[in-house]
Amino acid sequence: MDVQSPPGRRVLVAKPRGYCAGVDRAVEAVERALDQYGAPVYVRKQIVHNTHVVKTLEARGAVFVEETEQVPEGAIVVFSAHGVAPSVHEEAAARRLKTIDATCPLVTKVHNEAKRFAAKDYDILLIGHEGHEEVEGTAGEAPGNIQLVDGLDGVGKVAVRDPERVVWLSQTTLSVDETNETVARLRGRFPNLIDPPSDDICYATSNRQTAVKQIAAESELVIVVGSGNSSNSKRLVEVAKDYGADAAHLVDDASFIQDEWLEGVTTVGVTSGASVPEELVEGVLARLAALGFADVEEVESVKESMRFALPHELRRDLRAG
Repeated sequence: MDVQSPPGRRVLVAKPRGYCAGVDRAVEAVERALDQYGAPVYVRKQIVHNTHVVKTLEARGAVFVEETEQVPEGAIVVFSAHGVAPSVHEEAAARRLKTIDATCPLVTKVHNEAKRFAAKDYDILLIGHEGHEEVEGTAGEAPGNIQLVDGLDGVGKVAVRDPERVVWLSQTTLSVDETNETVARLRGRFPNLIDPPSDDICYATSNRQTAVKQIAAESELVIVVGSGNSSNSKRLVEVAKDYGADAAHLVDDASFIQDEWLEGVTTVGVTSGASVPEELVEGVLARLAALGFADVEEVESVKESMRFALPHELRRDLRAG
């Protein structure tokens, strides 16, 4: 028998949510590599920042390592969606590894921007989070020209050679609002600061933040499905709180939901980060329905249709096979 929601209890589910084109491409690249070459297929770092996805791929024969030196010589290695520095490609070549580069094309775009401005000897201010794999990969393209600006607190630490030759770039998974504020403060110091040719924050990050703003305004509680090391998922929690939700929590899956979060709540918002499979959202909705929140409404703010082709190395071998 269907569980009926008590009057007034409802769930607003954000759309778009979950997998973006870059994540879909990266996960499929590992799956297709396992099909094409057989296990083991090595993956440097987590292919995407989601615990469930990593465990599922491990069960199929993917072996996740932290560094290239952990991959046996001559083996197959997939580089994660977050991108790698040129030095990682050099290390792989030295070990005669067969590489499949699953870097998101939108991250590759930022790498190319960094190389282009470095070639013109600009100072490049990279807005992002210290230690994040994407930042490490981008900074590795031009370490002599790039300095990290880690949020608003990092603005005052910036020192440049020529204020007339400064450009900013950003990690693709940041808060749109916070990045804009950081850029505004940087421009207060460097009035002639150059913008990147196109927005570095990826369409999916921006769209998911727009969607969560819409549901947060009507929700006392927002549940964001995503792993703790997922930058874009953590930003969704912050945005939900900033745009009206009394509380917002990040959960890996339905088992993390605490009953006390729902006390006195009539409207729950649900969304998921860009590396989260839809089945985890379905599990959260089932848990909420069991707790009396069975009235579900999907709120679509932006339509998405982007797709990326598989990495060229994999497409070549799939055609040959």
